[in-house]
Amino acid sequence: MVIKRREFLQIGSLATAALMMPKFLQAFSKKALPLPGNKVVVVIQFSGGNDGLNTVIPVRNDIYYNARPNLGITKDNALLLTDEVGLHPALTGLRDLYNDGSLGILNGVGYPNPDRSHFRSMDIWQTAANSDEYTTTGWIGRYLDAQCKGCDKPTGALEIDDILSLALKGVDNNGIAFKDPGRLYTTSNETYFKDINLAHHAGEETADYLYKTMSETLSSADYIFQQSKLRATTAIYPDTQFGKDMKTISSLIQSDINTTIYYVSIGSFDTHVNQDAQQKKLFTQFSDAIKVFTDDLKKNNRFDDVLLFTFSEFGRRVAQNASGGTDHGTANNIFLIGGGLKQKGLINPLTDLADLDEGDLKYKIDFKSVYATVLNKWLNANDSNILGRQYEYLNFI
Repeated sequence: MVIKRREFLQIGSLATAALMMPKFLQAFSKKALPLPGNKVVVVIQFSGGNDGLNTVIPVRNDIYYNARPNLGITKDNALLLTDEVGLHPALTGLRDLYNDGSLGILNGVGYPNPDRSHFRSMDIWQTAANSDEYTTTGWIGRYLDAQCKGCDKPTGALEIDDILSLALKGVDNNGIAFKDPGRLYTTSNETYFKDINLAHHAGEETADYLYKTMSETLSSADYIFQQSKLRATTAIYPDTQFGKDMKTISSLIQSDINTTIYYVSIGSFDTHVNQDAQQKKLFTQFSDAIKVFTDDLKKNNRFDDVLLFTFSEFGRRVAQNASGGTDHGTANNIFLIGGGLKQKGLINPLTDLADLDEGDLKYKIDFKSVYATVLNKWLNANDSNILGRQYEYLNFI
């Protein structure tokens, strides 16, 4: 059998997700088995290394303005949260959430011995490993391994993307990646997928794993598609890719699907040059979509059940560079959004700009404590088993 290049690329875009096998079709005669609890987590990845200092701004700090004579956002232009702290001017939706008590901000989040490589630092965040540890499973994938034994549909964690991130890969269970439920459903029913399935011969471990992974996704395509239509949101989302992604997540949250974790990315925040324009564009897309998303959940009485948090693989250096941007740094801030927050607003102080590590921010909170808190307090999971050790719990939920 010859696979055309176009068809191969389509398979590749579903490589974490795709291919029908008859034994998986039997799952649709059963009712979906929800994961324990009814809480939902939405993880938003700021890909590329967002500049946290121009996100949550120390508007009365001379060190900040001296280090960024051209990039520093003035107090008059920032969206003030307090007399000393403001948000990037494009984050109007988050300022509204701050005002109504639905936003929490953690500052100085990072990890010991930080790595400034995009790929390595993203791996560290997605696997919840220490900087000197290497693992092939992600923290959400291990959550699925622990919580989804006996689930008849592999839809406990969904990523709105064509390629599955390492964060959602476990030993026995993976999340599922797709951009659009309708497109996933249509692709799953195309003839060449069935032909590939017939051509597969069991026995090669790597190929068997790939086919199993593809099968789990495409065998779930109808279920995901039907759930996305069950209570499809009528809210008008921004006509951006991130807006469309958040609309898909909202429709699924409001359905009867057994998903507890959604994962989505926006970027690139790798602003070595032309930072002002790029960060403004991305934050406008982010803020506008989050505003509609949170209003949508509130209107449909789901906001208290959803916890959303953001992260980026690293922040940027304190000083601007010579190209109108900033270079790879270390610690960063995290936004927490939801109706169930116990700590709101500025949860901890901004990072001390007078106490730097060779021009970089020093971390104050290990990001794995954020994961541990979400796993234990929100998803009722055994965080120490999933993360490999015990981390301090935070009090934002």
